[in-house]
Parts: sequence; structure tokens; C-alpha cells
Amino acid sequence: MAQFYADENFPLPTVEALRKLGHDILTIQEDGKDNQRYPDHAVLSAASKQGRAVLTTNRRHFIQLHLQSTDHAGIVACTYDPDFQRQAERIDAIVASLVSLSGQLLRVNRPGQ
Repeated sequence: MAQFYADENFPLPTVEALRKLGHDILTIQEDGKDNQRYPDHAVLSAASKQGRAVLTTNRRHFIQLHLQSTDHAGIVACTYDPDFQRQAERIDAIVASLVSLSGQLLRVNRPGQ
């Protein structure tokens, strides 16, 4: 299973569903860095130092960071999906198909988008 770092805006119900699927997730809140205007590049750096791929709905900024450098532990950029369980299942399925998340940008979109 994967190790993730969920940024401030990533839905907690999706985090909980991913944990039930066996993934190891640290949220920015659990890391004590929420509500501090923590910049996206610092989130990516902190996650990578811990060997964790970032989970985010802030697609635009994290895709831009990936285009600047693939020296990170992975980015999973998602569209918002109110069906949190299905979103977790889609993330799980994509991650299961990979050998490593390192340097990867995964886009997980809600069906129909």
C-alpha cells in the first residue's frame, strides 16, 4: 500500500476510506502544519522528505510543481468528488497498478469530468 500526505483541502472522508483500504496517510493537520498558509512547494517538499506522495484537489498548482521538477515522492491530483468512497477506490486502483509513485503525477478525475 502507498504512503500519502494529504494537503489541507483534501477531503477527510476520502482519507478515511483510503486508510480502510490499507494506505498509510498523514494529513497536514496531523503534521501540525494546517492554517499556516503553508505554500504548496513546501507541502510537496515535506511529503517527499517523508517518502509520501501528496494527495490534493489543488490540481493546478501541484501539476505546475510537477512540470518544474519530478524530484518528488509522487502527486495524486484529484477533482472533487462527493462520493468519497468511490474516489478512494479509484485512487487505490491507480496506485495498485504502479510499481512506484516516485516522480509520478497521477490525475484522478470524477467520472464525467
